[in-house]
Amino acid sequence: MKKIISAVAVVALGASLAIAAPHGGMRGEHRGHRGQIGPEMEQKLNLTDTQKQQMKDMRASFKQQNEPLMTAFRQTMRDYRTAKEANDTARAESLKATLDGQKAQLKDARQAQHQQMLSILTAEQRAQLESMKAERKAKREARQQERQQNSGGQPQG
Repeated sequence: MKKIISAVAVVALGASLAIAAPHGGMRGEHRGHRGQIGPEMEQKLNLTDTQKQQMKDMRASFKQQNEPLMTAFRQTMRDYRTAKEANDTARAESLKATLDGQKAQLKDARQAQHQQMLSILTAEQRAQLESMKAERKAKREARQQERQQNSGGQPQG
């Protein structure tokens, strides 16, 4: 009987630690200027001080304008996770539809911001940015192929 109680306690402790632990992989770890021109890119593109200030102002404006949407998105995500953990499928499905709409709004806002940022760049800087994007994409694809070959052809995910 003691063995069973000990086993249950170990499983319960392990499960609580697994839930409390941060998510693995890239989720939550990669926090940068996703799809944007951040400080490192500014340096590589050799932006002028004026361009750097315009980028900084644009990021601050974007953050301020979209803060209500981001706050609502985070709250909806918390509610969605709570509903899933409680096995409340009807509520989870309802919240999933809301999340999808909020994600689409955020994506549109980020695309508009990206277009504004591109308008600050010179033609030469835009060409250099596109070249760096293509290079990054090629490296990412090469890493994916390498992972697939190392895992015996099974896609990672």
